Amino acid sequence: MLPATIALVDDDPEFSQYLAQHLSSEGVSVQVFADSNLLLVSPNAYQFDFYVLDLSLPGVDGVELIRILRLRTKAGILVVSGRLSPDVFQSVVRAGADMYLAKPVQFEQVSLAIEAVHRRSSSPAGPDAMWVLDRKSADLVAPDGSRVGLSEADLALLSCFVKAQGAVVPRETLLQGLGRNPDDGDNDPLNATIFRLRRRIERATPLAVPLHSKSRVGYAFRAPLKELS
Repeated sequence: MLPATIALVDDDPEFSQYLAQHLSSEGVSVQVFADSNLLLVSPNAYQFDFYVLDLSLPGVDGVELIRILRLRTKAGILVVSGRLSPDVFQSVVRAGADMYLAKPVQFEQVSLAIEAVHRRSSSPAGPDAMWVLDRKSADLVAPDGSRVGLSEADLALLSCFVKAQGAVVPRETLLQGLGRNPDDGDNDPLNATIFRLRRRIERATPLAVPLHSKSRVGYAFRAPLKELS
């Protein structure tokens, strides 16, 4: 899961150009700044989802830039630099950076590092964060904005969970929602649908899946859940 927007601050035009092209090809909106001061005076300086910084920069030094950003944003910060002093890693981490990569580096490694940091720095939603069932688009919208594509069976189950408002929904009710006869005693369709729904959520968002089972009773969606009107 890559961030939607990245500020790339590096005075090496060739490196910036090709890294920006690589990240853009992966669906990221990248804005390049060749001077740290240009970032700081931009109107959206603290509104990016992620920052990739060099250390040896015109304007404010990279370590000081990290300190400034960290005072104003909790977004992920990755340092990609050729500075090789013995204390460089310690200084950037203490300033507030999340990870350091030494140049030369492959762009694929930069992408993986960004993804790893962003996954951790995207605040995991607490138990009171709202999930939204968007029936029109057949999506479950997680608190972090991720969208989980839903099947007809998923929609039927989640409609039951919306009505239950966090309470355990009996297996019989869920089977009826799936158009199954509870008297058949066959729980396999329900178990399989729950399993697939869990997997869809896990693939779409790093947040914990709020689906919980109650042995021999049913399932509950243990987080606030509403349906778009």
